[in-house]
Amino acid sequence: MSMMQSVFSDDAWSVGEPLIETVRPKGKTPPRDLRRTLSAIFWRHQNGAKWRSIPAELGPWWTAAQLFIRWAKLGVWQALFEQVKGQDPALGMVFLDGTNIRAHHKAAGAAKKGDSENAAMIVKHLAARVEGLAARSA
Repeated sequence: MSMMQSVFSDDAWSVGEPLIETVRPKGKTPPRDLRRTLSAIFWRHQNGAKWRSIPAELGPWWTAAQLFIRWAKLGVWQALFEQVKGQDPALGMVFLDGTNIRAHHKAAGAAKKGDSENAAMIVKHLAARVEGLAARSA
């Protein structure tokens, strides 16, 4: 099993892709390898790693970082989370293990314009919800 499949199972991608298509910004050119890029973003947030630590198998790290930041500024992650949350309210709450939540050394300041911290938390929630939806639809 490749790393890409371990981040998004085929079932999870079949559930998630239509939801992503409804909320993603439509540009002149559609994103290349969207599944691979989103797998890199989810992998990074699930593992608490730095962008540069994304495995090469998941594509260039800067592609994932740019897409994440661009979508965070546009509110795409929030819209996607609302879409996923609305699919099956019985999934309940997503719980985070507090042992791996660390404050950044700049955490003392106020949120900056285009702050992506909220989007990072949303991506963590999305990963659990999409897998849950895929399990229920199988």
